[in-house]
Amino acid sequence: MNRQAGIPSAAGRRILAPAGAVLAAAAVALAAYASHAAGPDAGARLGLAAAFAFGHGLALAALAPRAAGRLAMAGLWAMLVGVALFAGSLAGAHFFDLPTRLAPMGGSLMILGWLLHAAASIRD
Repeated sequence: MNRQAGIPSAAGRRILAPAGAVLAAAAVALAAYASHAAGPDAGARLGLAAAFAFGHGLALAALAPRAAGRLAMAGLWAMLVGVALFAGSLAGAHFFDLPTRLAPMGGSLMILGWLLHAAASIRD
């Protein structure tokens, strides 16, 4: 499709939808680990990461095929990067003893992504 006319490439949609499905699958596995193998404190943190990953994965899988325009695509990319930073930071803290300092940036990107999606929906 023509990027100059403001129409996003089909390639972006072909990346975002499967990425959302894979994210949702990983979230189910993470939730199972959180419920059965992690301790109570870690389980709560990993369960939160799984919930955000599943919700945003589902949203990406559903919204990406219909996304039209740069604003909508920017919102979906912000959601994907945001959930990767947020959930990844929480999971990284458990599995690799990494700091969670990227979680707030990830949360902010998820919020921005939803606001961009709302703005794109109004414009249609």
